[in-house]
Amino acid sequence: MTFPQKILILFLIAINLVTFVVYGVDKWKAKRSKWRVPEATLLGLAVIGGSIGAWLGMKAWRHKTQHKKFKYGIPLILAAQIALSIGLFLTR
Repeated sequence: MTFPQKILILFLIAINLVTFVVYGVDKWKAKRSKWRVPEATLLGLAVIGGSIGAWLGMKAWRHKTQHKKFKYGIPLILAAQIALSIGLFLTR
């Protein structure tokens, strides 16, 4: 494995952990009527590589599961990222 590949893997692990935690924090804040994490931030974290963390956060925290942007958007982002990963892997 090359150095850039190791860095990418470490980044993906970190962004997915952060995304999972942010979804949990937002759910906690929602239950307490506190200031919330903007939806654009939640979706943005998924787009930059945290789609697995977002999907797991939705499932674990039961958060944003009825919002169409999240119900359909997160799986689409995840599928696109998987397809991109497969495409990059097959071209090597």
